[in-house]
Amino acid sequence: MPFAFAPVEGAEGWQISNPPILAMAPVRVSLALFAEVGLDRLRERSVRLTAFLERLLDAVATRRPIEVVTPRRPERRGAQLSVMVDDAAAVTEELFARHRVRADDRPPNIIRLAPAPLYNTYEDCWRAAVALDDVLA
Repeated sequence: MPFAFAPVEGAEGWQISNPPILAMAPVRVSLALFAEVGLDRLRERSVRLTAFLERLLDAVATRRPIEVVTPRRPERRGAQLSVMVDDAAAVTEELFARHRVRADDRPPNIIRLAPAPLYNTYEDCWRAAVALDDVLA
C-alpha cells in the first residue's frame, strides 16, 4: 500500500478498509441473538426443520417430477435443500408470484429452499412444500 491515502471514488472505494458502521449495526444485533439462543440449539432446530421439509418434499416427489439432491444425512448438509426441477428459474418466480415463497435457483434445474432456524417455522416449511406442489401441477 502506498504511504499516502488516495480514496477511490464511488462504490469501488468500499471494497477494502473498514465496513460502514450503519451496515454493521444489524450484524451486531444478530450476533447477540445467536449468542442468546446458542449455536447448539440453533443447529438442533435447523436439523429438525430441514428434516421436516425434506419429508414434505419427498411426499411432493411422489406426485411431481422433483428430486431432493442435497445429502440425506444431516451432518453432511446445512439448513438448505437443493431440489432438481425442470426450468428452475420459472419455478422460483412462480413460487414467489403465486405463494410469496422465497427460493433461489441455480440454472438450469436446481431450486434451493432454506428454512432458517432462527425465524422460520414448521408452517413455513409446509407452505413451501404445498406451494411447490401447486406450481408444478
